[in-house]
Amino acid sequence: MEFQDVVRTRRMHRKFTAEPVPAQAVDRITRNAVRAPSAGFSQGWAFVVLEAPEDRDRFWAASTPDDSERDMSAWLDGMRTAPVIVLALASKAAYLRRYAEKDKGWEDLDEARWPVPFWHVDVGMASLLMLQTAVDEGLGACFFGVSPREVPAVRAELGIPEEFEITGVVAVGHPADGGAKGSPTRRRRKPLDEVVHRGGW
Repeated sequence: MEFQDVVRTRRMHRKFTAEPVPAQAVDRITRNAVRAPSAGFSQGWAFVVLEAPEDRDRFWAASTPDDSERDMSAWLDGMRTAPVIVLALASKAAYLRRYAEKDKGWEDLDEARWPVPFWHVDVGMASLLMLQTAVDEGLGACFFGVSPREVPAVRAELGIPEEFEITGVVAVGHPADGGAKGSPTRRRRKPLDEVVHRGGW
């Protein structure tokens, strides 16, 4: 698929068919993820891939709140059909350690030097590469987060080390009709001239 077609057709899919995702597609999705930019080549990321039904069930049981303020049933019913779940994790410590090395010039692990948390920025870029690779493989995908309240349960269930935070989750599969509607069905895409400012604001 041409790159522009990948960009143009990428969207968040929230329901999937029962057709399995080929192993080579999963491998390509994760292999492309680690080609993302990484500040200082820190590579402070990790990816937990859940393909077995019992592993996916463990994730959904741990990540689903018992008393959500919103009715998430339609979203969950669709998302639980995804045959592949990839948790995208970030290690802040890996970045702080990397920038305390001699070639970077900082001698301590002071987080205050960072204008934004690049560990999450980099993992976000890796996640976008996963979404785009899924499209190029003829698949659908959706990026979503884990509620802070449910993070401890997910971390414990999947054995995620304390050093790593969950930036987000990518669900992958063959798209199916239906599923919860996304915000683009209710909101317009902003015109380019509203968001691109040339030569200054």
